[in-house]
Amino acid sequence: MHQEDLILQMAGITKIFPGIRALDDVRLDLRRGEIHALIGENGAGKSTFIKVLTGIHQPDAGIIRLNGQEIVMADPLVARRHGIAAIYQHLAAYPDLSVAENIFMGNEQTQGRLPGISWKKTNQEAEKLLQALGSDIDPASEMGSLSVAQQQIVEIAKALSQNAQVLIMDEPTAALSLRESEELYNIVRNLKQQGTSIILISHRFEDIFSLADRVTVLRDGRYIGTWDIDETDSDMLVKHMVGRSIDQFYPTKTTLAGEPLLKVEGLSRTGFFEDVSFTLHAGEILGLTGLVGAGRTEVVEVLSGVTRPDKGKITVLGEQRHITSPHEAMKQGLSLLPEDRQKQGLLLPWTIQSNITLPRLDLHKRHRLLSPQSEGRAAEEYIRMLAIKARSGGDTAESLSGGNQQKVVISKLLTCGTRIIIMDEPTKGVDVGSKAAIYQIMVDLAGEGYGILMVSSEMPEVLGICDRALVMREGRIAAVFTRGEMTPEALLKAAMPLEKARKGRAEHA
Repeated sequence: MHQEDLILQMAGITKIFPGIRALDDVRLDLRRGEIHALIGENGAGKSTFIKVLTGIHQPDAGIIRLNGQEIVMADPLVARRHGIAAIYQHLAAYPDLSVAENIFMGNEQTQGRLPGISWKKTNQEAEKLLQALGSDIDPASEMGSLSVAQQQIVEIAKALSQNAQVLIMDEPTAALSLRESEELYNIVRNLKQQGTSIILISHRFEDIFSLADRVTVLRDGRYIGTWDIDETDSDMLVKHMVGRSIDQFYPTKTTLAGEPLLKVEGLSRTGFFEDVSFTLHAGEILGLTGLVGAGRTEVVEVLSGVTRPDKGKITVLGEQRHITSPHEAMKQGLSLLPEDRQKQGLLLPWTIQSNITLPRLDLHKRHRLLSPQSEGRAAEEYIRMLAIKARSGGDTAESLSGGNQQKVVISKLLTCGTRIIIMDEPTKGVDVGSKAAIYQIMVDLAGEGYGILMVSSEMPEVLGICDRALVMREGRIAAVFTRGEMTPEALLKAAMPLEKARKGRAEHA
């Protein structure tokens, strides 16, 4: 490779925090017009590495070269002036401002030497940037009114407005549907064709193998290696990421289905889903899958008391129940692991032990006062049981990796004493090692007699861990599969909207 082919070189990057060597002699080089995936488990050093590149952290050793020139990234403004922009998983947008205002925040558009912002120019330039990305988003729209996918596009437009040479994308598809992910893929490929160099951070192998030219693996703050994407496969990358071969990513489940725990009959909510019926047994992991918009989330919201059905029956442990709130759902024996753990499952500034014990504070009272000692003992039990990586229960939830945060939410559910656990996208946004750990926890819970209803958009985990799978399509249960009947083709065919299915048959006729 010729030196002039490289836009970015980072070599010997080392960063030490008190008591922790977060990065140890890490390197990465980025070619012009390349999509380069940077992967590793949570805690591997990816975030610290990117913060060094963007000027948030200063390295203790190492050099950064941009276009062959050594650069000291003293702060984020220096990185921005050199054309380095980052789009993070949790978007830092201003929801009450317009799209155009968000794009040019800190880079306001003026008209010649006239004082003040030119709103006409701001909106015109924003529209040009959005159209260049193939988007018809109205620059005058309020940012908070857009979908997550649309906000991603606005953030890309913002980076382009700053003449970004290097664009860092952190988990860009984590909150997107399959269709939205494909649309984003097209935008990223177009950016590559236009000469933009992209560092892609993702836990999803679909992203990596669909987009990346090369992939670099970090583990425990160290550089493991870089490979052309066509020289690798998912098994090889997993082995490099976790330092061992995962021979059986999905644990063997031997528990047979027992007594019915949850029976749903003719459940309907007008405009969302209709006539949904199924039974969940003790010791069973029952998958609920389908395309985004099929009604899965809405069914879960009714079962967990967030919303109410228009008709239908819910029977829990042999008794018909009317669930009117999440608190009532827990009292009746159902608990929910929500899709968005950070917004709906945790109080991030609180300690681990405060989060774990929150649903059942009554168990930790002494003379009408909360007992920190009792809370601490309970938290330490779950930290040990679920192998939560933390120094103690006194650490804050926000200090944990995504996989360990998810384990804290699972601990909360177990404190409730319910036997029915609804898990909505339980492995979303966690690394492969944490996924394997969560699957093992699910299998262990099923072995103890819990019934688990798992909502998932990831076909491999439905195939890998579920005893049965319900496929929703257009608000109805379209098909039910046993483990032996499940195949990727069967699940996808059942999930496809009827119009698309008919069109596909006609094209092949």
